[in-house]
Amino acid sequence: MKEVVEADFVIPESLGEVRVDQAVAELMPEHSRSRIQGWIKSGALTVNGKAIRPKDKVVVFDVVNILAEIESSDRWEAENIPLDVAFQDEHIIVINKPAGLVVHPAAGHPGGTLVNALLHHFPEVDKIPRAGIVHRLDKDTSGLMVVARSLIAHTSLVSQLQDRSMGREYLAVVCGAMISGGKVDEPIARHPQNRLKMSVFPMGKPAVTHYRIEERFNDYTLVRCKLETGRTHQIRVHMAHIHFPLVGDPLYGGRLKLPSGADDRLLQMLRGFTRQALHATRLQLRHPKTAEELSWEAAVPEDMQVLIETIREENPKEI
Repeated sequence: MKEVVEADFVIPESLGEVRVDQAVAELMPEHSRSRIQGWIKSGALTVNGKAIRPKDKVVVFDVVNILAEIESSDRWEAENIPLDVAFQDEHIIVINKPAGLVVHPAAGHPGGTLVNALLHHFPEVDKIPRAGIVHRLDKDTSGLMVVARSLIAHTSLVSQLQDRSMGREYLAVVCGAMISGGKVDEPIARHPQNRLKMSVFPMGKPAVTHYRIEERFNDYTLVRCKLETGRTHQIRVHMAHIHFPLVGDPLYGGRLKLPSGADDRLLQMLRGFTRQALHATRLQLRHPKTAEELSWEAAVPEDMQVLIETIREENPKEI
């Protein structure tokens, strides 16, 4: 199934002598500029019946015609998978995702994902690009993420992510005793040898992670990370890069290092915690329709809470 977008309008005086993609974005704010540029390049958007380029300028009284299609997600099946919904209205859905839930169908995960669940509980997201998914959490990362329920919301949320105005904070348990908080400003790219991993790489995409200490232990630290960018595995890569890998991280944690003198309870907990100890605990954004500043918080799930409590009791900071 595809949604057909059909529109015809005349360029007003206020938009004369501007780029066509900019003018159409002003007239149709529910659609992103990148989507509009795609329509122009494919010929689905014409001016005065003629094909144009995104950088071409329109003049007053030019006639814009659009006949385009938006791909729907009908190739994905709706599945009755329970969801923990922190907030919902006609434009956005905020989900508290459990660890172990894949966000998007892909090779190896055609079903049983968050998208499949969304299509069951909120079938209207079938009309939204990528079923409303604008950012992701790794399979074994828990916590808050927002989903677009309308085209207006999709455009707004993508813009907020791009201009870095969306606030996303995470709690992580890292190996090693940090002295202070700081910032990691290192570009990230796909690992040149291991395609499953990302790595700090000079020619990668810019990536910035701020972190501060929430609680110190003897051999571990509970940190709060705030993202400026949203690269794949960003916190995991950056923390490992500064030699404080996340507890339980199967990709970036390296060989399991156990603290000397640890008792059986702590050793058993560390050996049994086989996912990265990372939770998206806070989300802040502007409502796509009202522009109201909204925020949500989600407590760490039970497995991570037990991990923190065990470390707190068995590996306290030495005074």
